[in-house]
Amino acid sequence: MSEDVDNSPVTQWLGCIVPKRQARRAVTRNLLKRQMRECFHRHAATLPKGLWLLRLHAGFVVRDYPSARSDLLALSARAELERLLAAAASGTAR
Repeated sequence: MSEDVDNSPVTQWLGCIVPKRQARRAVTRNLLKRQMRECFHRHAATLPKGLWLLRLHAGFVVRDYPSARSDLLALSARAELERLLAAAASGTAR
């Protein structure tokens, strides 16, 4: 028996999309999805209930990061996600 999403006891559901076209290597896609989940869970208490979808909107310049699993890439992704989720929590996201 399926349950209606609106009646779910879960406060938030998260979906993460990192297209292969914008992050070619699986290790990079996994790194970005892990950053998405971690940042979302940090902000979960301040975000409204509902279904949330985080999607990598644009690719990044590969030559700026020394490896597919770069610490610099993780820091850059985390900073951008923190900014976006803070804006969403305060209602100023576009």
